[in-house]
Amino acid sequence: MSEPHPDPIVEARHRELAVEHLLFGTLQFLAGRDPALLDALEGSLDHLWDRADDASRDDAAVREVARRFVRSLRRER
Repeated sequence: MSEPHPDPIVEARHRELAVEHLLFGTLQFLAGRDPALLDALEGSLDHLWDRADDASRDDAAVREVARRFVRSLRRER
């Protein structure tokens, strides 16, 4: 096993990519068993928000990332 990258931003990117891959695979598997899952996830996106408490906060951008994720899952089915 390799050591964490010394740059915390690079390490955060590595974690984000790994989590996205695992989450995508899990959701793809579950949606194959219950296609309504993607509809339910898509319907929940209006409740998603950005946790930032400064000028970088962008709730719409966070929702758009999630929408692209769901669209990508739909294409994979």
